[in-house]
Amino acid sequence: MFAALAQNIEHVVRGKRDKIELALVCLLAEGHLLVEDVPGVGKTTLARAVAASVDARWTRVQFTPDLLPSDITGVSIFNQAGNAFEFHPGPIFANLVVADEINRGSPKTQSALLEVMEERRVTVEGTPHPVPRPFLVLATQNPVDMDGTYPLPEAQLDRFLMRISMGYPDHRAEVEVLAGRPSGALLDRLPAVATRDDVAAMIDFAARLHVAAPLYDYVVRVVAATRGHEDLRLGASPRASLALLRAGRVRAAAAGRSYLVPEDVKALAVPVIAHRLLVTPEAELRGRTGADVVADVLATVPAPQAAGV
Repeated sequence: MFAALAQNIEHVVRGKRDKIELALVCLLAEGHLLVEDVPGVGKTTLARAVAASVDARWTRVQFTPDLLPSDITGVSIFNQAGNAFEFHPGPIFANLVVADEINRGSPKTQSALLEVMEERRVTVEGTPHPVPRPFLVLATQNPVDMDGTYPLPEAQLDRFLMRISMGYPDHRAEVEVLAGRPSGALLDRLPAVATRDDVAAMIDFAARLHVAAPLYDYVVRVVAATRGHEDLRLGASPRASLALLRAGRVRAAAAGRSYLVPEDVKALAVPVIAHRLLVTPEAELRGRTGADVVADVLATVPAPQAAGV
């Protein structure tokens, strides 16, 4: 099923199989995905293709500076017939929510996502309203166009299980894009290859995968190594450890294994951990990034041997 989903999305997102698989890992790990890159490389197309491939309810929110929190979460409206307030849910009550250009929303609007991304519920006037399962916020943002944008706060970045960049397509993939149909037309015809129940079953299956004790220790040591790194002023929190473990289980299941191996952790460490780190100004002047620090950590923290796994 994982391969069928990836192949279906690849009909409209050419030459990016690795990014497609990361997006699906994020979905099946019950996390949220931030796609950050320059305009025109397929960020929104990837988001729409993931949503179209699953027969579930999906919505799209275009973030703008005048967007209000109630435009996302919903609002209570007084019903004169019933002489009571009724809650009218907003677009966040969907299985897949495409948050386009999320950094164009004001900090007040962005804060409306904090509760639902972590707790899978929205509290309006003291009443909690759960969102459906599965639930994925797939957000896009443009890192180079800074006019009218608001940087995402660390608390919100930490709630994204992964951050990825699409990158430019290679020559062959770009030629295929030019020779094929426009991506919009293909998206409109893209069939759903999995139901909401299929996705929920895949989530439950991956969550039961065996993890040996040395792998738990390895994940914690990798994340903990960022907290004392000389190039960082903020390391990764325990939420990063949980995210890395959940994502690793999904990757192992997608590879046809019933157990986690160190390679799963290494392959996912950068997209899961790097965006949670704050680099010191001195290291930033030297051109260091969070991804560089994660690479250093993976090179220095010894992985469990096969016999121990």
